[in-house]
Amino acid sequence: MDQQAVRRARRSVAAVFAVHGAVAGSFATRIPWIKDDLHLGAGALGLALVAPALGSSLAMPLAGRLVHARGHRSAVRLLITLFCATLALPALSPDLPVLALALLLFGAAAGTADVAMNAQGVEVEQRLGRSIMSGLHGMWSVGGLLGSVVGAFAAGQGWDARIHLSVMAAVLIGVGMVACRGLLDVRPEPEAEAPPRFALPPRSALAIGLVGFCAVFAEGASGDWSGVYLHGTAGASAGVAAASYTAFACTMAASRLAGDAAVRLLGAVRTVRIGGIVAVAGGALVVVSRSPLPAIAGFALVGIGIAVVVPLCFAAAGHSGDNPSRAIAGVATVTYTSGLVAPATVGTIAQATSLPVSFGVVTVLAVGLIAGAGVLAPAVRAGGPDAGSDSTNRQDRSEIPEIR
Repeated sequence: MDQQAVRRARRSVAAVFAVHGAVAGSFATRIPWIKDDLHLGAGALGLALVAPALGSSLAMPLAGRLVHARGHRSAVRLLITLFCATLALPALSPDLPVLALALLLFGAAAGTADVAMNAQGVEVEQRLGRSIMSGLHGMWSVGGLLGSVVGAFAAGQGWDARIHLSVMAAVLIGVGMVACRGLLDVRPEPEAEAPPRFALPPRSALAIGLVGFCAVFAEGASGDWSGVYLHGTAGASAGVAAASYTAFACTMAASRLAGDAAVRLLGAVRTVRIGGIVAVAGGALVVVSRSPLPAIAGFALVGIGIAVVVPLCFAAAGHSGDNPSRAIAGVATVTYTSGLVAPATVGTIAQATSLPVSFGVVTVLAVGLIAGAGVLAPAVRAGGPDAGSDSTNRQDRSEIPEIR
């Protein structure tokens, strides 16, 4: 395999991760605008925010089949374009039912694109012979940061979210199309059996998925509700409230970009356990905060604490078998199921009690990172960041799918 092509593919897949993150970051900063525009209460908004996770959970198990049929490059190009195109739909929704449908499509596109680009990332990691998944997810957070910076500025200037998100969708489609040109065109061997239409995770991956579940719950709750929390509980202005996601995305980006080095130095288990302690501390700070600055600091600490968990879960899944897209789709289905319950849980508890109580639940779940970190150790030794260049990729190169 031409190493120059592999290095080019690494840059390309990193750019795709950044585009995906920019879509998510752009949307997150305009959730308060959508809430106010449709006059939604906390409970109604929480129910609406179930739809993206529901769409992802329903669509992700189908992604392995699509990647098998179209090849990595074509599948990633198609799915990242669809995801960008759905960005403006929530802001264009005239009422709650249409908003739920728009968010369902938004989530389905997000989830399938997520699986396809992570499968490409695992392929590139295997060919390079060293860990890159945390860095790739760091680029996702960089994209989220850039999208949120633009969104925070747009919110602070009082721009209509329908115009803002439509323009961002068009720009990101163009960037995504260019980024996909350098991806590896991985295709299965002609005699390779197609994965099932609905790929569930093997039992061995369930524990990994549950660790990811705790991290994604904290990430989803913070991403979807940080702006609402800052505005309604901490008394921040609309611009500052939107900037809370920017702080969260910034710490996530920095921590993930440093994540591969941290795992090599400390080991995966210790890294995740330390991150869990930091996330618990951040969640506790959010719970007690009644002014913007400490609340933003709390969300930032949550971002630091959970940053490397999902990349390590996906890397472990991708190295667990001979079909990375299928394994990733299965683990992602378990991991992102938390996105189904996080928005509704936070919204429902907030409706009955308060948002600080809701984030108390988030903090308790973050303890699961400390307790469950040990399940990542075997997967990392088998093919992850701690394994070293030889043991990481000691597989017969004849088993690697053909590059056409």
